[in-house]
Order: sequence, then structure tokens, then C-alpha cells
Amino acid sequence: MRPAFRLVLIVAVALCSVRTAAAQLSVNVAGFDIKADRQERLGEHHALLVGKVELERGDTKLYADEMEFFDDKDLVLARGNVVLTQANNRIASDTAEFNTKTSLGTFHHANGIATIAQPPRPSAQPGGLVIPQMSGQDNDVYFFGEIVEKQGTKKYKITNGGFSTCVQPTPRWDLTADTVVLNVDHYTLLRQAIFKVKGVPLLYLPAMYFPTQEDGRATGFLLPTYGHSTLRGNNVHVPFFWAINRSQDATLFYDYYSKTGGGGGAEYRYVGSGGSNGNVTALRLDDRATTYLPASTSYTVKGTAFQALPGRLMARAYVDYFSNLLTNQTYFTDLTTTSTNRSYYTTNVFGAWHSYSLNASFDRSEYFQGNTSLINGNSPKIALSRSERPIAQRSPVYFSIAGEILHFDRRTTVDGRVTDDKSLGRLDLFPQIRYPFKKWQWFTVNTTASWRETYYTRSQDEIPATDGTTTTVVVDDNLNRAYGTFSAQAVGPVFTRIWSTPDNHYAEKFKHTISPNISLQRTTAVANFARILPSDSVDYALGDTTSIAYGLSNRIYAKRKIGQSSQAQEIISLDAAQTYYSDARQSLTDTSYQTSTAGSVPSKFSPVRATLRVSPTTAVGGSLSAEVDSRSKRLKTMSANGFFNPSQTLQASLGWSRSFFIATLPGYDDQNTLNHSLNGTVNLRTRNNEYGLTNSFSLDIHRATLTQIQTQGFYNSQCCGLAVSYMRSNYSYSQAIPANNRFLLSFTLQGLGNFSPFSGAQSGGLR
Repeated sequence: MRPAFRLVLIVAVALCSVRTAAAQLSVNVAGFDIKADRQERLGEHHALLVGKVELERGDTKLYADEMEFFDDKDLVLARGNVVLTQANNRIASDTAEFNTKTSLGTFHHANGIATIAQPPRPSAQPGGLVIPQMSGQDNDVYFFGEIVEKQGTKKYKITNGGFSTCVQPTPRWDLTADTVVLNVDHYTLLRQAIFKVKGVPLLYLPAMYFPTQEDGRATGFLLPTYGHSTLRGNNVHVPFFWAINRSQDATLFYDYYSKTGGGGGAEYRYVGSGGSNGNVTALRLDDRATTYLPASTSYTVKGTAFQALPGRLMARAYVDYFSNLLTNQTYFTDLTTTSTNRSYYTTNVFGAWHSYSLNASFDRSEYFQGNTSLINGNSPKIALSRSERPIAQRSPVYFSIAGEILHFDRRTTVDGRVTDDKSLGRLDLFPQIRYPFKKWQWFTVNTTASWRETYYTRSQDEIPATDGTTTTVVVDDNLNRAYGTFSAQAVGPVFTRIWSTPDNHYAEKFKHTISPNISLQRTTAVANFARILPSDSVDYALGDTTSIAYGLSNRIYAKRKIGQSSQAQEIISLDAAQTYYSDARQSLTDTSYQTSTAGSVPSKFSPVRATLRVSPTTAVGGSLSAEVDSRSKRLKTMSANGFFNPSQTLQASLGWSRSFFIATLPGYDDQNTLNHSLNGTVNLRTRNNEYGLTNSFSLDIHRATLTQIQTQGFYNSQCCGLAVSYMRSNYSYSQAIPANNRFLLSFTLQGLGNFSPFSGAQSGGLR
């Protein structure tokens, strides 16, 4: 651009001297097409272009009222309505210094627009409000400053300015700072940053670094979030995102609580081939002692994983483990997590080959009750089975076999010390043959004969005491149990009636079916039943017993016009059932009935169970179930559930349950232990997901206590979203802590993503 540029300028000046004032100069210099109304030579390496000046090379264009050229410095000084465009990026300023060699420069009192990619939707954590994805928006970032230095193709340094992804005359939010390094499709760094919403400052940070990479994944700090808890105080959540590689990433975070201290954790995510994926979050909290919470160090791990293995095997794992119940109830904000007293983890490997299947698992569950916990689990459990197949070609008799070997963990702890250990090993073999009678469609019978052989590594025995009583103790003597079972199940005769109603606006046909059912089961003698140490339902089979289950089912179907076709759906069903036992002790272990527990009084008749389900449309429905004690003829339990989902903008559900006082029945003779509760959820949102509100509650009617209530709301504008979550929990009737009120604030910035704590609110993302 040196000698050639000078020569071209001399020629251009000569030409301009003989042209009329209306003619515009148009030349090419060093690859730049230059246009201007007039040109003046100011020195050997210095020229001035005036009036509608344009420089263009490729996708780079520079406009100004006037420009000064310094060809020995590759420098252009532009003044008046300066505009630089490169691809989809644009900068406008009062003045600018522009390098013609690098196409970079410095702009004064400037503003601009650059394009960034929308980050991917992060995975949702357990519980909490999930805000819908904002739609119909571009991914442009608007920036401004006293000085904007263009340091690279998509890199800008801004002094005394800021940026926003609200590309509007008045942005709804912006981030301002003394210094901003905006590296589009990589990262953004701010010093002395202030976050403003509609001009109102909401957050100050001395330094801030977060990713704005093209694929939405770049290592860096995310925006912090704020919350408040009655018991824990003010909360600040600071996350850091780590893009490990294309298939793995992690979010590290720290939580500070003004009253109890703080803790940190990490969420790790991966995606592999063959459907493999995983998501696990681990948290450690170091709590200081307060009036209501003791000093403690607690751990929480939540996650799932699926992994494809060689040999047509698949592994999966689930974990929802916490070491401290109070921590779990005072840290998290969703109703399900805070109301549970169960901590568990499980992993299993499974596969199938033709008619054979394998399932190997390792699991553990711990149920907390005050300072006492009950541990159940398998370490491990390996089950192998052969699915049901005819014993010969075209044979009406089917054969199957299943077997398992396991070590069952069952321990009771008090203050972390084991006080009772009933763990044992077990080997079980279960072959079965079945003959179905299905000659008539209205009457079917299934007959089954099976044999069960079980070996136990431990057993129980009764030791006589000096006062004449006996004490049951666990001994290390092994035990073998064997018995056979014969059963027959009959359904029918089935009575059916159909009504044709072509003029009915609801349905064109109705169908009513009545089907009685009866099931008989006979179990051979088990000689050593009293010595068996029971672990699960496999061990509760009484010998030399017969049971007869009988019931009646009613179904009403409606054939309705849905779209262009007609479909039949069940709209009403009513089922009633009861079981007779030859040995009254069977009533204590029959898992078919909700109220069959080992603490009840033995009876030769089970409760009468009735269940009513109504669903006139797919948008509304409900169920009612009850069990009646066979001795007192009084209600033991009743529960009802319903839902109303007329559209995507409204979903509601309600659940109610109650156990009734029966003076002569253990387990129901104490008013203080009875259950009477009501819970519900209402979810409202606009069609475009601009506004939304969710309210959930749990009411203990028996104690007149609102145990939990949670309200979550969100607002999505064109380029930002705000979510607030309020929760109140009250377990003061069972714990020495008062009611806890919690508040969390989370937000979403268009093009930057969602920022919320692990414990709740948006809980990790958009959906």
C-alpha cells in the first residue's frame, strides 16, 4: 500500500480536479474498494477522503463521513457516523482508528451487535421448577462502551460499557463493567460488573467469567444465584462450568449460608455410544451448630447412569443417598425430596439371550427415624431365569424356571451403632409348569404347579428363659426349606352388554362387562417355618395352607370419536376382592392388601378391598379405594386421587388418604398414629410460556398442620426469564426444629443460559 497507494492517490486527485462536484471517486487500493465524494492530499503518506466514504474488502465494510489515510502505518482515522460491518457483526461509533492490514481497530463512544450460538439445554435436577425454553428469538449480543477495541474476528475489549442479549431500543437487562472482554463463541470476562434489570442494579461482582462458546460449552464461571432460608439464612450459590471434552462436562459449585456455614459439590455428565449416559451430583455440607441444627458434616449424592456392555449386557445405576435427614429436609426445596426418609443406591447388570435372562444387582436402602435407621439391601443379588416355553412342540403345557443367589443385608442402627443384625445368604430355586384352559373366550382357567427349594446361611431359634418365657435369637445355623404349590385361577363367565347410541354426543357405543374371578392356592407343609429368618416375601410362605381369593370386576367402555377415527376407552371400573385363608397367619403377610402388616391381628379373612376408577375423558379422571376390616366391618383405610388436565396451560391433581380408628384392632387403636392427609398440585402457564405458576401443598389434616407448601413462578420476556420459588416446611410435631421458610431466585439470560442452585428453583435448566 506504500508506492502503489501513493501513485493511485496522485492520479485520483488529478481526476477529481476536473470532475464536477457531484461525481464520486471510486478506486481500488491494496484490495480495498474505496468510494468518496472528494479526496485531498495532505502529505506524502497522508490523504483525506470526505463525504460518504466507503471502504470494502470481502465481508469487511467501513463507512464514515470522512477518513484520513496513513499509508505508511496501515492506519485509517474515521470520523462521523462510523460503521464497521463484518459478516453478521456490526460496530457503530463517533470516531475510530482502523488497521487496513488486520481489519481491527478501536472505536470511541461505540455500540455494536455480534452473533453467538444458543447454549444447549442443561439437564434437570431432581425436583424444583423447570422453566420452558424461550422461543422465537435470535442469538445476537448487543454491546456498548466508551471505548470498544476490536482485538480479533469475534473478540472485543470494552471499557466503561457492557452488553446484553436483548437487542431492543431499551434492553430489559444488561451487564455493565469497568472492563469487559467479550470473546464471542468462547468466553466473557468482566471486572467490577453490575447486573441490571430495566436499569435497576440487582447484582454486583468484582470479577465475573463465564462461557459464550459456539457450541454452548466452554469452561468458566456461571452467574451466581441467591436464596434465603429461615434456618440457614441468606444463601449465595456460585457455579463453575468445566467442559471436559465433547462427551463429558461438569459443574462445580459452592453454597454459602450466613447462619450455618457452607459446602460444595459437583455435577458430572457424560454421553457415550450405545445409549450410554450418566448424570451424578455430589454435595458436602459443613454446618455450624445453631439453635435448631447441630454441627455436622453431611453428604448427598443423586444421579443415574446407563452403560452398554459387551455381550448384549446393559448396566444401570440409581443413587439418592444422604447421610443426614435434617440436612436433606432443610437444604432441598422440592416436596418429594424433603418429605422422604429413605436414602438408597442401586446398581444392576442385566441381559437376555433367547429365552434366558440375567439380572445381577447390588443395592442398599436406609430408612431414618430420629436417631434410628433400618438398613435393607442385597450385596449382591444374582438372578437367572428361563422364560416360559412349551415343554414340547405344540404342547399345551408350559415350563419355566428361575433361580437366585443373594446376600441380604438387614441391620438396625442407633446413633450409627449396629444394634440388630439379621443379614444372611440365600440360594433359591423355583421351577414351574402351567396349563392354560382357553377353549372359551368368556371363561378361562390357568393352573400352575411349582416347587421351591431354598437354602439359608442363618436361621432363628427360641431360647427359654428362667422365668418360663422364650426369646427369639439369630443363630449361624444353616437351614434348607422345600415346599410345593398348586394354584388355579378362573375368570368368568364374563357377561357383556353393548348399547348403540349413534345420536349421543358423548359416545356412539357403550359396553358393560361383569367378570367374576376366583383363585385357589394350596401350599404343602413347611416343616421348619418357625426357624426361617424372614427377609422378604419369599420367606413368608406358610406350609399346609390353602387360600381362596375371589372378586368381581365391572367395566364400562365408551367408543368415542377422536379426530377422524373412533376409539374405545374405559371410562368406569369397579373392582371388589377378598381372600380366605385356612391359616389365619397368612393374613399378616399377604401383600395384595395395603393394610396387611405383621402387627395386625391374624384373621381367616382378609380385608374387603374396593377400587373405583372414573375417567370420562383423557383430561379428567380419578380413583377411590378403600379396605374394610373383615371382623369389625369398619373402614380401615380410604384414599382418593384425581386429575384435571384440560390443556397444556392448566394441569391439576389432588390426593387424599385416611386411616380410621378401630378400638379393637392393633395399629388402628391409637388416634395419635392415624393418618389423614391431603396433597395437591396446580400448574398454570400461558400458551406461549411467558408466565407460569406452580403451587404444591401437603396438609396433615389429623394434626391440622400444613406440613409443606411450595409456590414457584416464572416470567419469560423476549430475552430473559425470572423464576422465584418459596417453600415452607413444618415437621415440628416430629422433630425439634421449627417451621422453615425458604426463598430462591433464579434467572435465564437469552444466549447465556440458565443459572440456578442445585437445591431447587429451576434446578438446573430449561425443558
